[in-house]
Amino acid sequence: MSDLSYAEVSAKLQARWPETKMDPSLDRIRRLVELLGDPQKTYPVVHLTGTNGKTSTARMVDSLLREAGLRTGRFTSPHLESVRERITLNGDPIDEQRFVEVYTEIVPYVDVVDNEFEHPLSFFEVMVAMAYAAFADAPVDVAVVEVGLGGAWDATNVADGIVSVITPVAVDHAHILGADPVTIAGEKAGIIKPGGTAVISQQSLDVLEVLQRRANEVGAQVAREGLEFGVTSRTVAVGGQLISVQGLGGTYEEIFLPLYGEYQAHNAATALAAVEALLGATAQTEGRIDNELVQAGFAEVTSPGRLEVVRTSPTVIVDAAHNPHGAEATAAAVTEAFAFNPLIGVLGCMKDKDVYAILEAYEPIMETVVCTRNSFVDRSMPAEELGELAAEVFGEDRVLVRPKLLDAIDDAIRLAEENAIAMGTGGVLITGSVITAGEARTLLVRKPKGAQNPYGEQQ
Repeated sequence: MSDLSYAEVSAKLQARWPETKMDPSLDRIRRLVELLGDPQKTYPVVHLTGTNGKTSTARMVDSLLREAGLRTGRFTSPHLESVRERITLNGDPIDEQRFVEVYTEIVPYVDVVDNEFEHPLSFFEVMVAMAYAAFADAPVDVAVVEVGLGGAWDATNVADGIVSVITPVAVDHAHILGADPVTIAGEKAGIIKPGGTAVISQQSLDVLEVLQRRANEVGAQVAREGLEFGVTSRTVAVGGQLISVQGLGGTYEEIFLPLYGEYQAHNAATALAAVEALLGATAQTEGRIDNELVQAGFAEVTSPGRLEVVRTSPTVIVDAAHNPHGAEATAAAVTEAFAFNPLIGVLGCMKDKDVYAILEAYEPIMETVVCTRNSFVDRSMPAEELGELAAEVFGEDRVLVRPKLLDAIDDAIRLAEENAIAMGTGGVLITGSVITAGEARTLLVRKPKGAQNPYGEQQ
C-alpha cells in the first residue's frame, strides 16, 4: 500500500516533461518497459493513429471487443477531466487506488531510467508505461492503444500492434509532424508492423500511397475503407444514426449508433473492420462476428466531448474539435443533426493551431461566437487575440469576448434563449480544444450528487 495520495501522484506526473514537448526517441520508454519485463508483449494490441477520430474509434473497438466477451484495456489521450480516463479496464477508468498502486510499482524503474538518460522520462512516457503495466497485471485479453502524437516516435509504439488503425490523416501539430498530409502520413505509418493488418480509413490518394507502401515494405495485410470495407448506408435517427456497414467478414444492417455526424459512421466502419481483423473474421469465416453482436456493441458506445449534449433548453453541445479538419466535420454534423436557430458558439483555442481556419469552418453555422480561454494559459490563445481573429472572419458585430469560460457559457446560453423567442430553437456549441471541452463538461455536468449546477440541471 502506497503512502502517496492520488492527488500527490497526479502532481508528480504533471511536474514531468510535458507531453506537448517532443524528443523523437523511443530509447527511454524502451528501457523502462524492458525493466518492467515488457508488459506490452503479454497481450495483443490494436494500435490507432490518425489526425482525427482516434479516440472515438478506440472506444468503439473497445465496446465491440467487450461485447465479444473479451477483457479489454484502453489507453487514450488527452483526457477531458481526469487523467485516469487515459487508462481504462473493461471500459471503466482505472480507480484512484489502483492508479496510485501502479505508479508506486513502476516508479523505482522510472528513477533508474531518469538517471541513465540526459532527459528524464516525460509525463506521457510514464503514463504509457503505467497503462501497459496495468493491462498486464489485470490481465487483459486485448489492449486498445491510441497514439499520443504521430506514430513512429510515439511512446506507445514500443508495442507491436497486431492490428494498426489509421483514421483520416490531415494537418495538425504541423510544427512537429510536418506541414502537409503526406509528410504526416509517413510518421503515422510507423505503427504498421510486420505481419500485422493495417486498417485504413478513407484517405486522399497520396496519403493512401504512403500507408500502402509501408504495409508492403513490412509485409502487412491491408484493409481499406471504400474497398475492403465501408459504410453502405446511413440515416439520421433520434439520438444518433442508423448505419449499414460492409465489413471484412459480412454485411451488418441497420445498426444504431448513438453518436452524431457522418464522420462517426466512418469511424464505426473502421472500428468494426479492426475488430474483424483481430478476431479473424473474413468472408471465409462469416459468422464469427454477427449482426446481433455488432448491434449490441455499438448501442453501448459513448464518446464524451464529441458532439455531446450536456444540457437541454437550450441545448448545449460540447465538442473537442481542435483543428480545421475536425471543425469542418463538427460543423457538418451539427447542421445535419440539429435545427438550431440561432446557434451561439463558445470558442477557446490553443495558439499553436490554425485558429483562423477553425473560425472559417464555424462561421457559416454560428450567429455569434463568444471568444474565451481555457485554463492552460501557456498554450491557449488569449480571448482578446482570439476575438480579433474572429472579427476578421465573422465581423465585429457577431463577436463577444469573455476571458472567463463560465462567463462565456452564461452569455452564450442567454443569447440562445433570448434570440430563440423570435427565431426558433436556440443552441450553444462549446468547442475549440480538448481542454475547453473538458472544462466545460466540468462546469456543466460534474457536480456533487444532488447539487444544482448553475444551469438548473439536477446532478
